[in-house]
Amino acid sequence: MKGRPVKRSLTLQGHRTSVSLEDEFWQAFRDIAREKELPINVLAAQIDADRDPDTGLASAIRVFILDWYRQAE
Repeated sequence: MKGRPVKRSLTLQGHRTSVSLEDEFWQAFRDIAREKELPINVLAAQIDADRDPDTGLASAIRVFILDWYRQAE
């Protein structure tokens, strides 16, 4: 990986929030949204709705990405 996580803004259900993701995770997240033909904010909102309340959004996104690529194998 090429460094520290970068804070990025998302809109979830009309509210602005930010997540800190490494560039590689952010790019993978964008690629998955594109493949699913969803705006990135919609995909983030789905992940947010499905996550355990004790899990942060950035962690939930990373696990979602990991699961996505594991299922693709």
